[in-house]
Amino acid sequence: MEEKESLHFIEQIVEEDLAAGKNDKRVHTRFPPEPNGYLHVGHAMSICLNFGLAQKYGGKTNLRFDDTNPATEETEFVESIMNDVKWLGFEWAGEPKFASDYFDQLYAHAVDLIKQGKAYVDDSSAEEVAEMKGTPTVPGTESPYRNRSVEENLRLFEGMKNGEFEDGSKVLRAKIDMANPNMHLRDPFLYRIKRVPHHRTGDKWNIYPMYDMAHGYSDSIEGITHSICTLEFEVHRPLYDWLIDQVEVFHPQQIEFARLNVSYMITSKRKLKQLVEQGFVAGWDDPRMPTISGMRRRGYPAAALRAFCDRAGISKRERLNELSMLEFFVRQDLNKTTTRVMGVLDPVKVVITNYPEDQTEDLEVINNPEDELAGSRKVPFSRELYIEREDFKEEANRKYFRMAPGRTVRLKGAYIVHCEGCVKNEAGEITEIHCTYYPDSRSGSDTSGIKAKGTLHWVSIEHALTAEARIYDTLFTDPQPTNHEDKDFLEFYNENSLKVLDKIYVEPYLAEAKVGERFQFMRKAYFCVDPDSAPGHMVFNQTITLKDGWKGKK
Repeated sequence: MEEKESLHFIEQIVEEDLAAGKNDKRVHTRFPPEPNGYLHVGHAMSICLNFGLAQKYGGKTNLRFDDTNPATEETEFVESIMNDVKWLGFEWAGEPKFASDYFDQLYAHAVDLIKQGKAYVDDSSAEEVAEMKGTPTVPGTESPYRNRSVEENLRLFEGMKNGEFEDGSKVLRAKIDMANPNMHLRDPFLYRIKRVPHHRTGDKWNIYPMYDMAHGYSDSIEGITHSICTLEFEVHRPLYDWLIDQVEVFHPQQIEFARLNVSYMITSKRKLKQLVEQGFVAGWDDPRMPTISGMRRRGYPAAALRAFCDRAGISKRERLNELSMLEFFVRQDLNKTTTRVMGVLDPVKVVITNYPEDQTEDLEVINNPEDELAGSRKVPFSRELYIEREDFKEEANRKYFRMAPGRTVRLKGAYIVHCEGCVKNEAGEITEIHCTYYPDSRSGSDTSGIKAKGTLHWVSIEHALTAEARIYDTLFTDPQPTNHEDKDFLEFYNENSLKVLDKIYVEPYLAEAKVGERFQFMRKAYFCVDPDSAPGHMVFNQTITLKDGWKGKK
């Protein structure tokens, strides 16, 4: 008997709505980011949830930008968000939507609220309003401007729109209940004066709606059936419902879920912006950043991020997901899809003393043993090679199976070599390792009968390409850098989160590698070609190491 699919609580709500014929059996979701920064890993979960629900139930998803604060919003952020959604593998319904598309309708709703006596213009300062609010256990006090006439409120609100008053001098507030236990219902702000040009509407507006004003009405205008938010908006839901109920419009259902938290990552756009502006990172798409753009640049596959979000799951309870779980899905994807290449990060020279000086061989190397359709390629082999410095020891115990004097080791896809010794400079540093090779030990046609327990990667010096490698660690030294009341999160900034190796050597096959292309550097890590690459100067970002540390894997 086939096991029934387990549904998370939002899917259960949707299926119950469909069974009851609610919303004409429509499923219409939306993803509504504010274009004031780049999207982060938490947004990836929201994208997968909103678009995934619509796909599963034959519905559609709008991409809507909450562009109600022109002081912090830019077209750059709009474009980056669209790129991120597409990269994750999703398509929105129709053209992208903007809250600014609805400014006229939102203004009309505000006027309607004033006419009903349910909104008023308040001249109080921000400090005075904060004092009037009270506390969760102490009722607030009413504003002295709360009982202005409808006519006066209409006149003042129009004056706010026309730019007759200074920023901060007046606000439009809902008239609800200053004693309500929910602080969000104590006459919340609906509009504020902000005489700042908007990236889409220019100088048309001198007032802009608050999030709570724009959120519900925009959902209603678009016919959204399930308005999915993270848990911090749960206390906003009564206001969401109140605002919609005051006017005769379609009423969507707001549903909240726990945001995605990942160890060693932060999901506050304000803090991410601080990292960028104070130079702790090289930009929003720095590969150390938890932004979707940063993870893409680092080489994370979109499929791995989607799989991680699926495994993390949807719940009502906040929890911290291990970074190692995300890395597990990245490795799982890359292991199946990347070509194995040879790159030497910390080189030392090897001379095969009995190999002809003027000879070069093209050896056949399999591209990916996990993919039988990946084929193979030719790799040049010559008398002088680079290997990793850590792959040689002058003195080695019996359990050391790499290169050491008197030992044999196989060179990947090539020959078995016998190490004779090494040459040092005056400082005692090893400058050359001398070996001899067994001509009849070539991979694929080995008749030597010699056994070698270790296999090393290498690059022919004559054919090697010089490149740069950027090695990354976590951006923070603490798994929850924002979870310390007595410390600033920047105190946990990892000074060693980036190490640049400005001279590594890679095989010539990589000369044609494209920006964004991913590879496994044999025995080292997965790497991705960075956009900083230029002809003659390849730059590789270390995506992730080969070793898996997630204890929760199956």
